Amino acid sequence: MSKYDIERDMHYLLLLSKSFPNVASASTEIINLSAIMNLPKGTEHFLADIHGEHEAFIHVLKNASGRISKKVDDIFGEYLPAYAKKELCTLIYYPEQKLELIKSQTEDLEDWYRMTLHQLVKVFREISSKYTRSKVRKSLPDEYSYILEELLHERPEEANKVAYVNVIIDTIISTDSADDFITALANVIQRLAIDQLHILGDVYDRGPGAHIIMDKLGEYHSWDIQWGNHDILWMGACAGNIGCICNVIRLSLRYANLMTLEDGYGINLMPLATFAMETYGKDTCEAFKPILNSENKDKFDKKTLRLMTMMHKAISVLQFKAEAQIFKRNPSWQMEDRCMLSAIDFEKGVCRIDGKEYAMLDMNFPTVDPENPNAFTEEEELLMKKLVHSFRISEKLQRHIKTMLSHGCMYAVYNNNLLFHASIPLNEDGTLKEVEIMPGTKLSGHLLLKNTGMLVRSAFQNDTPKEEKEYAKDYFLYLWCGKDSCLFDKSKMATFERYFIVEKETHIEKKGVFFRMRDDDSVAEKMADTILDAFGVIGENRHIINGHVPVHVKKGETPIKANGKLMVIDGGFAEPYHKETGIAGYTLVYHSREFELVQHEPFTNVEDAVREGRDIKSTANIVAKTGHRLLVADTDLGQELNKQIADLRELLYAYRHGFIKEVK
Repeated sequence: MSKYDIERDMHYLLLLSKSFPNVASASTEIINLSAIMNLPKGTEHFLADIHGEHEAFIHVLKNASGRISKKVDDIFGEYLPAYAKKELCTLIYYPEQKLELIKSQTEDLEDWYRMTLHQLVKVFREISSKYTRSKVRKSLPDEYSYILEELLHERPEEANKVAYVNVIIDTIISTDSADDFITALANVIQRLAIDQLHILGDVYDRGPGAHIIMDKLGEYHSWDIQWGNHDILWMGACAGNIGCICNVIRLSLRYANLMTLEDGYGINLMPLATFAMETYGKDTCEAFKPILNSENKDKFDKKTLRLMTMMHKAISVLQFKAEAQIFKRNPSWQMEDRCMLSAIDFEKGVCRIDGKEYAMLDMNFPTVDPENPNAFTEEEELLMKKLVHSFRISEKLQRHIKTMLSHGCMYAVYNNNLLFHASIPLNEDGTLKEVEIMPGTKLSGHLLLKNTGMLVRSAFQNDTPKEEKEYAKDYFLYLWCGKDSCLFDKSKMATFERYFIVEKETHIEKKGVFFRMRDDDSVAEKMADTILDAFGVIGENRHIINGHVPVHVKKGETPIKANGKLMVIDGGFAEPYHKETGIAGYTLVYHSREFELVQHEPFTNVEDAVREGRDIKSTANIVAKTGHRLLVADTDLGQELNKQIADLRELLYAYRHGFIKEVK
């Protein structure tokens, strides 16, 4: 009896034989894959809630959350003083800028080149040691790949190789190639420091450079993203959802941050500015003054701030109208109570919320008809069409959203870790909550997130039926602010109340069960197990990793919850959170021996980093040891390689028993 069911698998084996046409090639690949299985697991890097802080993000990417600094310290130990190791790290992070500074300050440049090249080669050897030659080769720049491979695999401690290596380095210097070579080597070290980058949502809003972050991700070697609520908002705006467009512009004006909108994506806000000046020129718009931070507090003159304030109020009123229109045409969402302009008694100057009347701080609504408060005026209708057009024709925005679609979804399971941005909807007893995603269709757990991702994608696909596409386009708004949205999961989004009502009780956004349970140690672990089981995440060393809600370190809150099964890595990258959280973000590093949670202090700027060698001051804490050094065989990739090896062994059997003829 055959070891394999060859006849059943013949079609697949014939296809496989095209790549491995004989016993020798199939055997070689089995040997190769088996060897890879015994290499150390690649390092994973987790970031969440970047919120447009492009300089801090790029720096954390360059220093791999301190992994490169640690490698340099391990390699050189006491052999190099601390300042020299710091200088070497800065050179690896910012080679072009640091080289310019070094050349202006160093007398014996050739000697510096020689010493530095030897040091960089040592770091290169160490950091590439967990990868196959093939993988390292693919990471090398074409123009220097041969030389880098020679330096990588030749050991200068061997007496007969000393002259060979020294001549290579001397020739690099004598041919005036040292700067380019150092830059190439630094970039390779950066690339090999991290095997896989995970972005747990919220690239957009608050900070100035979301478009710069997306450009950087677009060229990164291997990454994935689990969409956040702010990403979904921009995706909805890109798809033409008028509620999302208004929210995107409102948030940009609220934080005096128009760089991504105007400079990044070329969104034309002139029609909004003209409308705002004509409509609110005599209005103080007191509640709509932009929130300024240390970066932009001196950036704007009084006239500009005044214009932004008027634009802020204009887009906010448009937003409340646009949202109400979408809520009313989707009654299954049960969100018509959030049609806030309809809740105003214009004669009494009050707003009725949950059966109680509250005095309005501002009753100047020149574009609102009390008889039909959610209808656009002719001018507003025309303005909205112009704004929608501007978002729809932005080539760069469309390209970035396509990148986000191609690299991500609502969740991922990666090496026994469940990754998502915000929440999993739960009932009060901790069981998975069924949520109506489409009228008449209720889903929970992984099916809810999976189908939500499919619905999001359908809004961008040309073959989606018109009615389904329109619903999908509307659904972005529910994901942004819907009570049972896995990206929101609160009782309401109290934007209107924060602008117009002084009583703080109306500002409260009651958290969903997931957020309440995760802070209660007595139930958090059980909740985590319920969710992990539902998503099919198995094994002793399994975790949920997410972000969304900043961890308030100043108040003693910890990012490690549920007895280590839940890791919340939103520590507040964006500056508005720094005073609230007390830090400037968390990142997580998962290498072959352990998880390290890295707590960051605020990043100043690239100039300080280059000139003074300032790194982001980071504190790494080991949050979970693996028990043994993890190999590729212990990972998802290892499972896939095992399947490939099994298929290749079946192909070998087919060759050796005459089912398929070899091609020599």
